[in-house]
Amino acid sequence: MSRLIVLLSLFFCHLDDVFGDEVKSVSVMEGHSVTLHTHTELHTHDVIEWMFGVQSPDEIIAELYREVNMTSFINERLKNHVEIDAQTGSLIITNITTQHTGLYKAEISRKPSVLIRHFSLTVYAGLPVPVISRVSSQCSSSSSSSCCCVLCSVVNVSHDVSVSWYKGKSLLSSISVSDLNIRLSLPLEVEYQDTNTYRCVVNNPITNHTQHLHITQLCHTSEVCVGCCGFTEAVIRLVVSAVVGVATVAFLVYDVRSRRESPSTSDESAL
Repeated sequence: MSRLIVLLSLFFCHLDDVFGDEVKSVSVMEGHSVTLHTHTELHTHDVIEWMFGVQSPDEIIAELYREVNMTSFINERLKNHVEIDAQTGSLIITNITTQHTGLYKAEISRKPSVLIRHFSLTVYAGLPVPVISRVSSQCSSSSSSSCCCVLCSVVNVSHDVSVSWYKGKSLLSSISVSDLNIRLSLPLEVEYQDTNTYRCVVNNPITNHTQHLHITQLCHTSEVCVGCCGFTEAVIRLVVSAVVGVATVAFLVYDVRSRRESPSTSDESAL
């Protein structure tokens, strides 16, 4: 019975070696280096092949013959980016680009079995620094006259990128994109006299960039923000301004006429 248990254990271990383990997810920023670890030590007569993609059969990148320590590069496109660790068989990718995103597989031929390792590699493009600008058309029409409308924008962003507004440590709003080369913009309304700390953050699963909002520098109370203020209130402001202007002109005309008539009145009195 004990011999049967041992044989079954060896059998299932052999199946694990042949069919491999689960897919390991790896993420890295563009321009950096990454190592896909085999988590094993190569034996003298081992042969390892690294493959890329989901084609059938998979596209071979490179192979290493441990006995003679010789590496052959099959894929010319990746030739200047990859190397195989002679001790572990791990794949090292340098100066990585988004074109290296995809599925990788390592097959280590070790008689009588084959070790298989699977990897899903995601390469994220560099993040742009967000830009905060003052706008009017992006804001709500129901805001009060003391508001200031700002917009946080980033351009040419890649997949899995989000833009968020924070008030202190609290998340106010967020927008994300799953496509490539798209502009993301997120509006925010604040009061002119607001003393809270606001920041715009653009991030992906690996890194982020932050831009702080300086209300006193970007927002000026002397400027009229028609897009932020209500339409009715804006019309009232214009009407009041017009009435004040007309009244001022009328007063000046009356004053000038009064000054012109004053000398003739004095002369009549003298007579």
